[in-house]
Amino acid sequence: MPTTGKHEEWVTRDQAVLWHGFTQMAAFATSEPLVVERAEGRELVGVDGKRYFDAISSLWVTTLGHRHPDLDQALVNQIAKVAHSTMLGNSNTATIELAEALAQRVPVDGPHFLFASDGASAVEQALKIAFQYWVNLGVEGRHSYLALGDAYHGDTVGSLSLGAKGFGTEIFDPLRFPVVRTPGYADPRWLSKAVSAVREHAGGLAAVVFEPLVQGAAGMLVADPPDVARLVAEAKEAGLIVVADEVATGFGRTGELFASELCGIRPDIMCLGKGITGGYLPMSATVASATVYEAFLGEDLGPRTFYHGHSYGGNALASAVALAHLRVIDRDGVLENVRNRALELASLLSERFGSHEAVREVRSRGLMAGVELDPSLGGAPLGRRVCASAVRRGVLLRPLGDVVVLMPPLTTTSEELEHVVDVLADSLSEVLVQP
Repeated sequence: MPTTGKHEEWVTRDQAVLWHGFTQMAAFATSEPLVVERAEGRELVGVDGKRYFDAISSLWVTTLGHRHPDLDQALVNQIAKVAHSTMLGNSNTATIELAEALAQRVPVDGPHFLFASDGASAVEQALKIAFQYWVNLGVEGRHSYLALGDAYHGDTVGSLSLGAKGFGTEIFDPLRFPVVRTPGYADPRWLSKAVSAVREHAGGLAAVVFEPLVQGAAGMLVADPPDVARLVAEAKEAGLIVVADEVATGFGRTGELFASELCGIRPDIMCLGKGITGGYLPMSATVASATVYEAFLGEDLGPRTFYHGHSYGGNALASAVALAHLRVIDRDGVLENVRNRALELASLLSERFGSHEAVREVRSRGLMAGVELDPSLGGAPLGRRVCASAVRRGVLLRPLGDVVVLMPPLTTTSEELEHVVDVLADSLSEVLVQP
């Protein structure tokens, strides 16, 4: 990647005014950042004019690629009506239509949607809803949550408390509230330990919160669908609220619209985000079942009211593009493409890295994959160096520690998958021979 001229100018301007999340700004300029000027299809175009295949879907959100004509047109049509109006005590037609469409698709009984702007906010809403649900019913003592090891649910204080340690979060331990923590999907006994904890702590739990099938930020740790279904069955038998965090797995990433469908489960609360608008606008939703929702009905401004909301929740522009996105997924057979490409991706990764000396493990589910590297053979930070090499080759990748994540758009072709895997293999080989 060029370090002089136009690119260097934009990096300098960036450093003067921006602060990037999960980024050490002292090392920003020397970490070969991509500065995007525009995008077309599944490619980003940098200010240097070079094209980069977006193999991480711009942090897992850009499902159909960039500048999709249907989504572009949905924005144009909606901006001619209204961009935003408050949903606090009022409504708008675009958000009603989106909720109606989603209600036919989410695996939640009698769903009602509370919209926000990001996944962490959706989880935060779920936490408060589950807590107040029991208060509204007059049930005392249900103040805790069961969460899994290796979990990631966002960076607000509540969602951070649900998440396991990592990403430098230990500094915030004094702010975090305690949860009942059982092992994540990397532990072969994760299910039995979670079930035991449900039985032991049921009387004090407001909810069980988990990521169905894939713990994405943990490095693509994968569970078996029957095991997830068993946990949900145990939680429901104990009378607990079940919260499925589908911020990462939702909207086709696993081959069905929602991972909960693959598990055969119907959560009481679902958290949606990331791909909901196809990567166009910030939006998330907390979906509550009719049973949960009805526990909040009562006198106007009374104690059963859920006193929570966001200024941009239910944004009309985001709702319009989210509805168009949902229709394109159905019309264009996107889920079938995911299922077909998922098989190819798993095969390619196994063939290239299954017995590679510098690869500890390859994990995938749908178009979510992680290649865990062995830093003892390549030196730290191996994942970051491999991804930097891939970017120089025109493929945008991003590591989670020493796990290289592949999350290509759901519309990716066979040829593009082969190219991405080839670039990853070449990049790993280059880094391993460097001092």
